[in-house]
Amino acid sequence: MDATLEVLTEDGGRRRNRKWPDAVKARIVAETLRPGATVAAVARRHGVKANHLSAWRTLARQGKLMLPAPEDEVEFAAMVVAAPLPDAEPSVDEPVEIIVGTVTIRLAAATSATRIAAIAHALAQTA
Repeated sequence: MDATLEVLTEDGGRRRNRKWPDAVKARIVAETLRPGATVAAVARRHGVKANHLSAWRTLARQGKLMLPAPEDEVEFAAMVVAAPLPDAEPSVDEPVEIIVGTVTIRLAAATSATRIAAIAHALAQTA
């Protein structure tokens, strides 16, 4: 005797949207920041659509998704310090500039070192 199996689902066979906890999203986004990782490969490994993972990365850049601390050693970026031009003394009233790639961030001269460090830390998270 031939028997057939029919599976009935609660939602009529429609695909349901999964709810990803922020901690899981953050962990997956952090994987995309490792050297050599691609959004597509990480998304495929976790069963997430690449466009969703890209949206999560945007949330992280905007500070709306807090990433976990890196598991490996902290890496430092090289910094080039140039001597001031001999004919121009730097003024205390000049704004502070942070340049990362094509982005320049200008801060008031009175900006605290703590604030500048926080901005540099945030930039390091998105790079």
